[in-house]
Amino acid sequence: MPLPTFAKDEVKVIFVLGGPGVGKGTQCANLVRDYDFVHLSAGDLLRAEQAREGSEFGELISTYIREGRIVPQEITIALLRNAMQEEVKKGHTKFLIDGFPRKMDQAIKFEEDVAVSEFTLYFDCSEEIMLQRLLKRGETSGRADDNIESIKKRFKTFVDTSMPVIDYYRKQDKVITVPCEKTMEEVYNLLKEKISDRMSI
Repeated sequence: MPLPTFAKDEVKVIFVLGGPGVGKGTQCANLVRDYDFVHLSAGDLLRAEQAREGSEFGELISTYIREGRIVPQEITIALLRNAMQEEVKKGHTKFLIDGFPRKMDQAIKFEEDVAVSEFTLYFDCSEEIMLQRLLKRGETSGRADDNIESIKKRFKTFVDTSMPVIDYYRKQDKVITVPCEKTMEEVYNLLKEKISDRMSI
């Protein structure tokens, strides 16, 4: 069986999961600023690939995103691997992989092919609060999926496909749960505390 692209001691990978609008991007930006992590958002990589001139996957990605479905894992994993290889060349070794793995087979395939994760950060928040945040973001984001119909589909997809991933890692004692209903600052203080208990950053 082929080995993953990166050995255990070469990179540190933290998966970042939570429902849409939970504030993953904001908290990842804080960790990047303070602890020299590289933040890779699976969604951003897919959107960039979708917009890239001459991309063979652009049309396919557009359709999946519009329908609130999960893009085929081979595409997402290849984009993540390429981005990590570029960053490692620059000397970066700590990665926050945001919005991935979205389902169980993605988690297993990524750990077999790319790198084994340290743990998963799970940002926990009620759907009611996430909905308010997303509708507010939709006023200015210009994102096609920040509307109530797409948001509800995304909530359902998250519960059906991503919660099993969180449960799988929880059984291995590899999940840090961060409640996200307080202010961004309070959430970040708690996050720092929980992460530093798990790894020297």
